[in-house]
Amino acid sequence: MLSPNNLDSDMSNALTQKKLLDNPSYYLNRELSWIRFNGRVLEEARDLWHPLLERVKFIAICGSNLDEFFMTRMARLIKKVKSGSEEKSTDGMSFMEQIDATRKEMVPLIENHAKCWREELVPALAKEGIHIGNFEDLPEKHKDTLRDFLKTSIVPSIRVPKVGFDSVSIENLHVTLYISGFQNQPSFCILLDVPTEKFGRLISTPEKGHIDGEKEAHFVLLEDLIINNLDTLFPTEKNLTAYPFRLTRNGEIDILMDESADFLQTVQKSLSTRKVGFPTRLEFDKKMPDALRQVIAKKVGLPEYLTYEFDGPLGLVDFWQLLKIDRPDLKDKSFFPCISPLVISENNIFETISKQDFVLYHPYDGFDVIIDFLREAAIDSDVSEICITMYRMDHKSPIVDALIEAAQNGKKVTAIVELKAKFDEENNILLVAKLRSGGVNTVYNFPKFKVHAKLCLITRKEKDGTARYSHIGSGNYNAVTAKIYGDIGYLTANPEVGLELEDLFNAIINGVQEKETKHLLVAPKTLKSEILRRIDREISFHQKTGRGYLAFKLNNLEEKEIIQALYKASMAGIKIDLNVRGLCCLRPGIPGVSDTISVISIVGRFLEHARIYYFHDDVEGEVLIGSSDMMFRNLNERIEVLLSVPDPTLRKAILENMLKISLRDNVKARKLLPDGTYERVAVKDGEEVMNSQVWLIKNRGIWNERDH
Repeated sequence: MLSPNNLDSDMSNALTQKKLLDNPSYYLNRELSWIRFNGRVLEEARDLWHPLLERVKFIAICGSNLDEFFMTRMARLIKKVKSGSEEKSTDGMSFMEQIDATRKEMVPLIENHAKCWREELVPALAKEGIHIGNFEDLPEKHKDTLRDFLKTSIVPSIRVPKVGFDSVSIENLHVTLYISGFQNQPSFCILLDVPTEKFGRLISTPEKGHIDGEKEAHFVLLEDLIINNLDTLFPTEKNLTAYPFRLTRNGEIDILMDESADFLQTVQKSLSTRKVGFPTRLEFDKKMPDALRQVIAKKVGLPEYLTYEFDGPLGLVDFWQLLKIDRPDLKDKSFFPCISPLVISENNIFETISKQDFVLYHPYDGFDVIIDFLREAAIDSDVSEICITMYRMDHKSPIVDALIEAAQNGKKVTAIVELKAKFDEENNILLVAKLRSGGVNTVYNFPKFKVHAKLCLITRKEKDGTARYSHIGSGNYNAVTAKIYGDIGYLTANPEVGLELEDLFNAIINGVQEKETKHLLVAPKTLKSEILRRIDREISFHQKTGRGYLAFKLNNLEEKEIIQALYKASMAGIKIDLNVRGLCCLRPGIPGVSDTISVISIVGRFLEHARIYYFHDDVEGEVLIGSSDMMFRNLNERIEVLLSVPDPTLRKAILENMLKISLRDNVKARKLLPDGTYERVAVKDGEEVMNSQVWLIKNRGIWNERDH
């Protein structure tokens, strides 16, 4: 028994350790870590290992991510500054200090972004017969053709906002005309909205040609076409000059609850605020004169530290359009995903799953298994009920079609739709309408939290009673993203898992208290405390055996208590391997605190999206998979689920053929250094070269192989 003196000593040591681990220098800034992640995305655009159009894809992704940063993260920082908040980030910075620090990181990233496009991708595209030229350089007959197209099709769609700069819409490309003496008035600006959504950013020119048997593609930028033909808009004016610019606004929506209103209508009404959110960034063409920049910045009310110049076309996210070009030689080689013969056996899918569990790793395993799972449920006369969560769905979803078919066949079908999925709110409002019209019961009234868990439960009447078939994963039920996201899912007829999932669905749908669970870790109630408990358990195991080990694969690591628990494990001598794709606030390599922790990030052909948590504290160890990252929002503000994998054979397969493979990557992996920067993982002498995604393509499906 502990004596009072021992108890006091333990408490004192714990307080001393907590004070030590609260040191701001032990944490990396969230915003800076996220920007550096986009630096790694940009590295992929510069990597000659990728086919050319895939490199264009990465430069577009980088542009999209930077847009989202200013729409969300920068918007929150600006709000905090305006409110006078004196809070500090985990690493000890004020909100204004974070804005200054992000600018210092952002400026060189933007310069490299523009340089990669201008000096690397444009010349490489031209060599492959994909030309993005200037209107002024075209032959006169081609200019005439494009002018006619501009007059008849584009000009009628160009909007001149009546309210001026206050009505500049979010993330559109705009052209500002500087006009001297327009209609006998002093010099002033006229704003034009460029209709990129309707016509695309790249306008095909009439020029034709062939290169190596392929048709050449010739384009001019839409804004270039407009700027060089301003007389089509203002035929009586002369000496017109114009420059493109781009404005980013706050993309966060404030959902104001009205007790009497339907939550769907509340979200729909709140979306209108996004289009007129406060400005967060101005992007200028490098050629725009300073005087004109100052006029625009003053009109939109942005300080200089929120303005950026770009030496090249603004809005590189629009160049996704180039991926539509039919040039398979410039894209990744396709492969056939594995569809396990154990799943497509002569028996129906339920009989097969009833005999053993399966783990699916998309896109290496085909998503058709999940589609067939629901399609078969829709027509199986023994299936009585289907429950599923929906976060981001594809527009022509076979999953949605299967659910509607099931409802029309008399089955009870319930879809939990998250209306607040960021930037998918409008799509999900339409999804609710489609599901409802098809007879599916839709549940969406969650104003205080997001349902981010990826869950499906099918209830079936069988000769031995009611059987429950569960699918728990990390990815959305989206047939499009399943081809490009690396996501893990688990299929099981385990009755304990099925009952726990049924209770959880009832809790979400009916708002009842969750029951105790053995296999499921559920946020916000138990997931965080259970992760902390498992880390403490690993420390105890290591103190007894010296064999403790932790390995996590996730998107983001930010939650302070989780980081502190990992520091404690490292201080106890436990080796910890982390594969954190995106932002990571844990600082590895701190002497005596985190020097046994290694962190890598992998950005490759597929978006690393799986979450796997391994604890080596007994003979078989424990593996958790599911939807949750280790972030404050995941653990405290969302319904998230991790499954403790019940099948020991699959636990080992996940560990050996998924988690450890990613940790061995020395081609795409970047190692996080103590100062928060990343460097390539070097191939050691005698070490096998390992590109984890290439390995997974070559070895797809082996995780479900068993000796019979």
